[in-house]
Amino acid sequence: MARMSARIPSSEAPHRAGFACFVGRPNAGKSTLTNALVGTKVAITSNRPQTTRHTVRGIVHRPEAQLVLVDTPGLHKPRTLLGERLNDVVRATWAEVDVIGFCLPADQKLGPGDRYIATELAGIKKTPKVAIVTKTDLVDSQQLAEQLIAIDQLGRDLGIEWAEIVPVSAVADTQVHLLADLLVPLLPESPPLYPEGDLTDEPEQVMVAELIREAALEGVRDELPHSIAVVVEEMIPRADRPKDKPLLDVHANVYIERPSQKGIIIGPKGARLKEVGMKSRKHIEALLGTPVYLDLHVKVAKDWQRDPKQLRKLGF
Repeated sequence: MARMSARIPSSEAPHRAGFACFVGRPNAGKSTLTNALVGTKVAITSNRPQTTRHTVRGIVHRPEAQLVLVDTPGLHKPRTLLGERLNDVVRATWAEVDVIGFCLPADQKLGPGDRYIATELAGIKKTPKVAIVTKTDLVDSQQLAEQLIAIDQLGRDLGIEWAEIVPVSAVADTQVHLLADLLVPLLPESPPLYPEGDLTDEPEQVMVAELIREAALEGVRDELPHSIAVVVEEMIPRADRPKDKPLLDVHANVYIERPSQKGIIIGPKGARLKEVGMKSRKHIEALLGTPVYLDLHVKVAKDWQRDPKQLRKLGF
């Protein structure tokens, strides 16, 4: 089985910097792990599969290294044009990173989706691959041992030599630091790629839109799992405000695919949309460090997941 020992960096070791990509089927814990490693929320999370739609880079700063985490959508068999485009994003990312982390949840036996991704990974010969067993807080030691053995065997079956097999829990903060210790030596020698203090290169408007979409998904996962898109139209500081009491006006549109879905998002007497606004505003204010007035509108973009023109308009 692949080694799982921690490496202690030498004070004389050269500085390393590079890109690590987390892949896995939808809902494998990739976004939660990205946030845990960076130490703050840079990727939206949801227990609804296929939440991530943008490649988010989270940046981990260390004295001896800079680890840039690329969090991709989950690779899956697509049923829509949106699904095909998300898969294209994943494959393009794989071709450009220095190390690939394959996330496999500890509480779910390996299935056809995992084998599908592993088969694709087997075709990428030069890039080191780390198997990351996520959600270890949900299983006992016997289940974890069985999963580690199964993942080792999957690699043998497909000719993948795992650089490491690492069990982690982002929620319980178990071995997250160790994972970073193991990824860093697989990066090339390089000066830092981003300024100290940067945690992501995702544009603020995109992150704000994602925070709104996360809040919108919370109450309607069963009815509208993939039909919601959010576009921030503008973010403008309110004029004529005193310097010690700034206010940022954020105007955003929540798009759904059919008129019948409008009532689900808005809720009785607007209660649902009001709740979405309150929840997302707190996260937006924490992200931007300023008070925010959030103006939300719900609009219909008919069958946008299948329409190339609408996909472009919504940023895909």
